[in-house]
Amino acid sequence: MIFGTELLIGLVCLSFFLPIPRSRLRPGGVVSLRLEDRNGLLLREVRSGEGGRCRWVGWREISPLLMKATITAEDRHFFAHPGVNPYAVARAVLQNIRRRQVVSGASTITQQVVRNIYHFRRSLINKALEAWLAVRLEHTLSKDEILVQYLNRISYGNQAYGVEAAARLYFDKPASDLSLAESAFLAGLPRAPSDLNPYRNFQAAVKNQRDVLSRMVPLGMISSEDRTRAVQEALTVRPEKEKFRAPHFCDFVLARLTERERQGISVIRTTLDIAIQDKVEIQLRRQVTALAKKGISNGAVLVLENRTGDILAMAGSADFFDSVHDGQVNGATALRQPGSTLKPLTYALALERGMTAATILDDVPSEFATLEGNFAPENYDEKYHGPIRLRSALASSYNIPAVAVLQTLGPDLLFGRLRDLGFSSLQKSPGFYGVGLTLGNGEVTLLELARAYATLGRGGSLVRDRSILRLAMNDGRVVDVAPEPGPGNVVSLEASYIITHILEDRDARIPTFGYNSPLDLPFPAAAKTGTSKDFRDNWTVGYTPRHTVGVWVGNFDGRPMQNVSGITGAGPLFRDVMLLLDDGRKESFAVPPNLVHAAICPLSGDRPSQNCPSTIDEVFIRGTEPTTMCRLPHTPPDTLSRVPTASSSRTNERFAVAFPRDGDVFKIDPVLRSDFQVLRFKAALPEGLETRALEWWLNGRKLDYPLTSSTYVWKLAPGSYTIKARAVLATGSLETRPVRFTVIF
Repeated sequence: MIFGTELLIGLVCLSFFLPIPRSRLRPGGVVSLRLEDRNGLLLREVRSGEGGRCRWVGWREISPLLMKATITAEDRHFFAHPGVNPYAVARAVLQNIRRRQVVSGASTITQQVVRNIYHFRRSLINKALEAWLAVRLEHTLSKDEILVQYLNRISYGNQAYGVEAAARLYFDKPASDLSLAESAFLAGLPRAPSDLNPYRNFQAAVKNQRDVLSRMVPLGMISSEDRTRAVQEALTVRPEKEKFRAPHFCDFVLARLTERERQGISVIRTTLDIAIQDKVEIQLRRQVTALAKKGISNGAVLVLENRTGDILAMAGSADFFDSVHDGQVNGATALRQPGSTLKPLTYALALERGMTAATILDDVPSEFATLEGNFAPENYDEKYHGPIRLRSALASSYNIPAVAVLQTLGPDLLFGRLRDLGFSSLQKSPGFYGVGLTLGNGEVTLLELARAYATLGRGGSLVRDRSILRLAMNDGRVVDVAPEPGPGNVVSLEASYIITHILEDRDARIPTFGYNSPLDLPFPAAAKTGTSKDFRDNWTVGYTPRHTVGVWVGNFDGRPMQNVSGITGAGPLFRDVMLLLDDGRKESFAVPPNLVHAAICPLSGDRPSQNCPSTIDEVFIRGTEPTTMCRLPHTPPDTLSRVPTASSSRTNERFAVAFPRDGDVFKIDPVLRSDFQVLRFKAALPEGLETRALEWWLNGRKLDYPLTSSTYVWKLAPGSYTIKARAVLATGSLETRPVRFTVIF
């Protein structure tokens, strides 16, 4: 029995000499995840699977002053005890017995290393186990190695695990460069990282620092003069806001990784260019400040590289730390109504299905049937512009022609195209949105818009957005992340180019945006603005051959702005960002081979006749260029008296003037070129009525030659008018009732 007891005691004693497994001492499990920009500059260091940010550093990478301060603050007998301080343990045991709970651990630096490796819960049994392992650790590592383990594992608050992370977090310098004052400041934090949080209780942390300095003097760590100089040294703690660079983007990247994926990664090299990001953030803050009097409190900017889809900048709000205005909401990924920014995608579909940039569309009072009843869209300027070419309708962002085009195409077609382009935010059925989809009645994100416009900039080829370039794994592997290919050309090459050609046409957008607008840039750039209903969202999205820029301004709480349009709200910021990206190379958009140029009449969109007062050049997909000659009246019509016919008294109630309506008043726009200010007379013909010709009579004068079409284009002129249509039949003629309208200046 005695022999057995002696054997047991011997085995227990020998167990103190068992080494701690080296696998437990490796730094891999606590190395944190670093996010870097595309050039390797640190954006953020985030929590790893073990709990915080940490960079493992060796003995030579740590300031000797910090080691002395740490020993003073945590364990002044560190170099004397065998891993456990017997006197401190005895004192702690008495305290714990009196309180009947663990209130004092008397932990040495060695014991704290053990606790960080094994993560024991607080109990008397675990304290004993901790002491046993601490003694074993002393037989596994040297004192210097144990101190390095401690300095790399301990928490310094604010998710900073390890002295290197703490030095860079609080003082923006490596641990090797810490001064005595900074070393004493950090050495005191692990004892109570929450209570001594420099961002919440700076004065308490400073008081603790001075206590550490005072205790270092009698221990012979420093002289009294050293202490005096350290106390007098001004501590400059890095501002809390600077802990996060490009905060919305970093959150965006991390959200795309699962927790399991993050645990295997040590460094994420992102696509972000922090030089561009910093300047974009400054420009965003300036513009939002300038627009504050217009009821705007926030905005967002996104910059993509067209070729790869790389996100070069993502500023999700004017101030990430502005809780009053929901600064932590990411405006680049928030759902908002896009206004007119979806119109280019509508017209691209129309071009692919036979329309051309010269197709004449009607910008007249119109109603469209929807599931909720008739929908009567209005233009932003609250005017009607008559017959207008598709180019002008898109460039000037008129609403009625866009809705009319989508009515012809069908909302299903646009909805399908948007889904193909990656608009996953549109979750309802096409019928839910109806023809209002082209005016932005659905909710999308700035990222989805920018990705779609980048597709146009690439000639219709979809490339997914990319936020990660390279991953450095904990096991040493490096994984490159290639651009994710899309399904190929979602928009045809030819339609993409024509839409681009229209969106960069500064002359075509003058009627709405005027001269020298923010969209006019000193290099080729296509751009489109948008304003949602009730002025709640304001957009400008555009692209050069190399970059796409998306801008949103508004309020995250949905408050409407004060009459701010895309050209006055988001437009100036869009221009500033585009100029920031300009490197002096005036690169033009590549022209597809299957395009042709042709001269057309600006009023009819047809081939010009000898009577057309002017011609313009237009671009067409080969085979869609006009073949018919312009037949519009460009000279004053002869005055003709009405010639009665045998059937002049006959009328038919179904034969009527469909447009204009009786009593309509039209106003001549003083800014819009006169060539664009026309009315298109329309007649409603009875079914089965065979007409040889259709005559239009204005104030008793027959307008030019007979037409077989039921429409007639007439150039606006001030005055009061009576219009009627006359159908010439094989057996006589039919007349409509007269319609009266007025044109004012």
